[in-house]
Amino acid sequence: MPEACPVCGQAYEPEPGFYWGAMYFSYGFTVAIFVISGVLLYYLANDPPLWVYISVVGGAALLSTPLVFRYSRALMLYLFGGVESRPPVA
Repeated sequence: MPEACPVCGQAYEPEPGFYWGAMYFSYGFTVAIFVISGVLLYYLANDPPLWVYISVVGGAALLSTPLVFRYSRALMLYLFGGVESRPPVA
C-alpha cells in the first residue's frame, strides 16, 4: 500500500496507530453480518440445525473480511482523518 494517494497526496495513515479505532467499525460490521445471516437463515431455511448456522454465519464472516477491513478503515479515515471528497481537477 502506498504511503499517500497518488492523485491528491492524502496520507493514508495520518498518525501512528490511527486505525486502531477502525476495529470498532469492523466489529459493528461483523455483528451486522452475523445478525443478518442468522435472521435470513431462520426465516428462509426454516430454522435449520445449529451446524448450519455455524457454517453459514462463519463462512459469511470469513468471506466478507476483506470488505469489512477496507470499509472500516475508509470510514475511519473519512470520519476522523480530515478527508474531504473533492472532484478531480481536469
